[in-house]
Amino acid sequence: MTIKSLSKKERLFRAIKREKIDRPPCICPGGMMNMIIEDIMDITKVEWPEAHRDAEMMAKLTMGVCENGGFENFGVPFCMTVEAESMGATVGLGTKINEPRVIEYPINSVTEWKNLKELNLNKGRTKVVLDAIKILKSKNSDVPIIANLVGPVSTASSLMEPVDYYKELRKKPKEAHEFMEFVTKNLICFAKAEIEAGADILAISDPSGTGEILGPKLFAEFAAPYLNKIVSAIKNYTPGGTIIHICGKLKSVYGILNSLDSDVISFDSIANVKEVANNVNNKAIMGNVSTLALEKSSPDIIKNLSRGCIKSGVNILSPACGIGPRTKLENIQSMVEVAKESASENIILKLS
Repeated sequence: MTIKSLSKKERLFRAIKREKIDRPPCICPGGMMNMIIEDIMDITKVEWPEAHRDAEMMAKLTMGVCENGGFENFGVPFCMTVEAESMGATVGLGTKINEPRVIEYPINSVTEWKNLKELNLNKGRTKVVLDAIKILKSKNSDVPIIANLVGPVSTASSLMEPVDYYKELRKKPKEAHEFMEFVTKNLICFAKAEIEAGADILAISDPSGTGEILGPKLFAEFAAPYLNKIVSAIKNYTPGGTIIHICGKLKSVYGILNSLDSDVISFDSIANVKEVANNVNNKAIMGNVSTLALEKSSPDIIKNLSRGCIKSGVNILSPACGIGPRTKLENIQSMVEVAKESASENIILKLS
């Protein structure tokens, strides 16, 4: 059986819904799962850190990836500090090869959450991201636009010292939930604005909110419910669907992952694709080519890893996490080539 060749947007939309596709899409959402590398900066003549605070530059960089044989999507921003900065954190924007990071926390305890700022959509880098999405939307491209959101636990632990935050989840649960409600309310506001600006898909990455770090009990109490609040608030307005990325080993939280309301689950290379596919049965599976291999290995090795991901059952081929800026463009191109090979070999995926 064959199926007609699909546009990049149609293919990703169908893969997210686990419908028949001509071949797997090959994407990298952006955000925590950064897609920008030095090679693309050199080709487009647009560089970090300037592109983190300029909408035109941000849009040009992400378009440069797709236009040069890279991932089959646009995705902004390129870090996981925008939300925390808008709520009061001090952020260093890094260099050409180093991503932005929080350098000063605005609060010292979950009890101080009322001292945080409401996220402002009309200034700073939140506005830059929204303007970049509008620019991408104006291109009327068949390339899907992925907006990125830092997950609730990761945002919360970017607003105060993470070790203290994790301790206070246990010691001060009432205030911790109040803090999480505040953070989640602001994240929903930003997510809705990203969709209104023209994003097709929302990707939420919560690398600090893992089962490995929190344990199953706290994951069920402080990660899953707030992730689901975000998805529930935007699901009916998001044309292409929602992706949630969780880092670390997943075995202890498989049952809870099934309770997440996202359309797609993404995970890093420490997790086995077949095992995830066997245990998370109500979502499209996205992943999970090692980002260390992408940076350090050859295109042939990357092709073998990519073929292994597809054979193991991924619906969407992607890096396992954010790629390093020193990753070579030819390694990214090799992932896309493998995805395209599946169509030439008449491999039709019936996703169920």
